[in-house]
Amino acid sequence: MDAPVYPLERMTSPEIAEAIRAGCTRVLVPCGAVEQHGPHMALRMDADHAEALAPLIARGLGGAFVAPTIAVGCSSHHLAFSGTISLSEATFTAICREYCTSLVRHGITEIFFYSGHIGNFPVLENALPGLRRAVPGVRVEAFTDSTAWLACWAEAVAAAGGAAASVGGHADIAETSVMLHIKPEAVRPARIEAGRLGLMTRAELEVMWRDGLPAVSPNGILGDARGASAGIGAACLAAIAGLILADFTASA
Repeated sequence: MDAPVYPLERMTSPEIAEAIRAGCTRVLVPCGAVEQHGPHMALRMDADHAEALAPLIARGLGGAFVAPTIAVGCSSHHLAFSGTISLSEATFTAICREYCTSLVRHGITEIFFYSGHIGNFPVLENALPGLRRAVPGVRVEAFTDSTAWLACWAEAVAAAGGAAASVGGHADIAETSVMLHIKPEAVRPARIEAGRLGLMTRAELEVMWRDGLPAVSPNGILGDARGASAGIGAACLAAIAGLILADFTASA
């Protein structure tokens, strides 16, 4: 039988209490963003991606609750594009902390944060020591390895028949393919195009953080979205779930 996946916000309080008494004291906290994803993809991509990863990770861990997604993240470098909403690092960290302090009151002993938005990774890394101090005795983990994430995408794209060089990290072949797999209505195929190609130098990254993404990619894409497919998306989703799962398992 598959390990249980408990969608916390869709359960009743007695149901949650019973699951905890039965031994499920582990919670996943998906994080995302509401930010531009080029001219071809809806803003909620990162949150949708995080939610699609949740059952794969939960089952791999042997079962878990899935907390409500923290859908809005730290996206200040995207604010030049219409519709983007961004939280400050302090606000995002405070929300994560309140999730932890609320959940432990009910008997939760393990809390795992991960994000579909790579821009949240440094914030989660900075927040982790404080989150652990806020709930002493509770295991709190966060996946924050952006280098491994991008490499995993490149390998998965290539294995599924796509161009690894098209992976750039934002609204690219990997992200667009994931959405074609999990939520195709969020993609505007006629508007799929290439963006800024190749890995950015440290100097270019500094320009992006200082002046915003348009300074390095006018159309808001890092990588190339052309060639995206649902099949590539399925491969990318499974690969990233495995990457996060391996990290959480290794840190036990």
